[in-house]
Parts: sequence; C-alpha cells; structure tokens
Amino acid sequence: MGVADSVAPVGPRWQRARQIARLTAIGTGATAAAVVATAGVLIGQARQARRTIPLAEAPPPRCDGVYGAKSPGQPLTMVVLGDSSAAGYGVHRRRETPGALLATGLSRRTHRPVRLHCFAVVGAISAGLRHQVEAALEHQPDIAVILIGGNDVTNRTPPTMAVRYLVEAVRALRAAGSEVVVGTCPDLGAIQPIQPPLRWLARRWSRQLAAAQTVAVVEAGGWTVSLGDLLGPRFAAEPARMFAWDRFHPSAEGYAVAAAAMLPTVLSALGVGQERRPVPALGRGVRSLPEAAQEAARHGGTEVSGAQVRGRDRGPAGRWAQLRRRAFFGVGAVPQPGPTSDSPTVEGLA
Repeated sequence: MGVADSVAPVGPRWQRARQIARLTAIGTGATAAAVVATAGVLIGQARQARRTIPLAEAPPPRCDGVYGAKSPGQPLTMVVLGDSSAAGYGVHRRRETPGALLATGLSRRTHRPVRLHCFAVVGAISAGLRHQVEAALEHQPDIAVILIGGNDVTNRTPPTMAVRYLVEAVRALRAAGSEVVVGTCPDLGAIQPIQPPLRWLARRWSRQLAAAQTVAVVEAGGWTVSLGDLLGPRFAAEPARMFAWDRFHPSAEGYAVAAAAMLPTVLSALGVGQERRPVPALGRGVRSLPEAAQEAARHGGTEVSGAQVRGRDRGPAGRWAQLRRRAFFGVGAVPQPGPTSDSPTVEGLA
C-alpha cells in the first residue's frame, strides 16, 4: 500500500463522516446558543428580582431578654444565629420574631425561664457564622438555633464552602456543650418576584444546599429541621398572608409556622419530657444519613438526627440517621408572648 493509499479517504465513508461532523457542529452551535440565551434570561431575571425585592430599611425588633421570668428554676440559655430569617426581619413586634416564639414555647414546656440572645444578622451568609458563634459562646448557651442558607443561594456561594462554615459553627457550639438545631435552607422557589426558569433553579439549589447541610450538621452532632417544602406550598398558595410587605421575608404568620416546625426538635435536643424517644428499628424512620438528607429536603418539617442500629452509629452506606415527620402544628402551636408574665424582660434596653 502506497502513501497516497494510506491517506486518501474512501468516498462514501468520507461523505458520511463530513455529514456527521457538519450535523455535530450545527448541534453544538445550537446548544451553545441555547446556553447563552438561557444564561441571558437568568441574568435578566436575577436583576429584575433584585430590583423588585427592596433592601432592608430598618433592623428587625430586638428579641433579647428573659422569657417566662416568673417561672421557677435556673434559666435555660438560648442563642439564635443566622440571617434575616433568624433575626425576624419583616415583623414589627418583638413577640413575632422566631427567637421570641421559640423561647416562649420552650419556657412554657420546661416551666423554666429562658434567657434569649439573638446574634443573627440581616444579609448574613454562612461565612458570617464564625463571628456570631464567638459572641454566642460568651453566654454559655444550652441550645443554639441556626437559620442560614438563603443568602448563600442568592449569592451563589459554592455549597461546599457554605456547608464548611456551618459545620465549623456547629462543632464549636457542640464542643462548648451546647445542643444545636439547624433550620436548613428554605425553598427560594416560593418567592414570587423570582420567575421561571430562575425559580426552578432556585428551588433546586435550595434543596441541594439543604440536603448537604443536613448531612454535615448531623455528622457534627447537631439536629436539623427541613423548612423548604413545609413553607413553600403554603407560601405559594397564600403569599399575601405568609410573606411580609417586601414579598421576600416571612410575615408574622410565616415565622410562626417555621417556629412551630422547629420547637419539637428544640425540645428533643434538650431531652425535654418525652420528646427524646427510643430510636426505632431500621426501616421505621432510620435511614443512612445521605438518604435521610435527600428525603428531608423533599419533605418539609422533617427532623433528622443521629441514630444507632444494633449499637452502631454507622452502616454500609455511612452514618445512621433517624427521620421524624412532625404532625403539622399550625400557627397557634407556638405560644405567643402576651402582656403577662410570659413577656420578656429585655436586658440592656431603656
């Protein structure tokens, strides 16, 4: 065989190859154009959402103080960390903030005073938890409640980085003897100013971060409560009622729903009453932690905590975890602080 024979293409085969190459190029070009067009739409929608959602105008009400001050016994110390959803941005009364709702419920269930300190910052991302934890540890908390993740999604913080900061916070609190309950990333797909297809991506990103948070927090010794799907459908169905005036943050009723979902887990973490139940057998609420995290991300109000199966923390697929679906408590499940002995004694305010 000569040199010419070795390089000369065979007619029909060469024509087919050229046709395939041409179609591939057309397909690649069309895909690239679609990607560019989609990216343009998403960027435009993100800009529109930012213009629609107003910036924070004033800080949320301060909720620090002693709740149930006339109750007997030593006060429990609770700290609340995280972003605007933890601080209670969107409400106007101290008693409507998630910290006040949880502290009131905890005080009434334990019949003890609860001293509350809120270090949450409007606009915070997970990287900001470090400073909040440092301030919280000065008060030697018995229980820490963390609500974080929404701003990590909107700022497109890599999930691995966001989760790393959250794990550092949980480990520091656990090392100091505090129980930790984390309300995982909410479903940003329920926010009306965000339109499809950005809404669909926001929902996907929210669930991915929530699942990753669950795995990391339980591994670090904390408890999680998934809030996304619990809040999403109801917020979508009743936006005027469940959202605050800015259509982004929860209203007083929206915060009450979230607090009602979290209070039983706060009680469980502290071992109050019968909340800390024996772990059921495998297959009855117990999964591998990755499976539990994915399931919790899809079903709001699901508590995830570490578990043991036959005396072992881990199985073939990793850490064992217990899922517990709480019955929906409704807005009235968390006691509202009234102008009686349950009103907080606010320290440091004139």
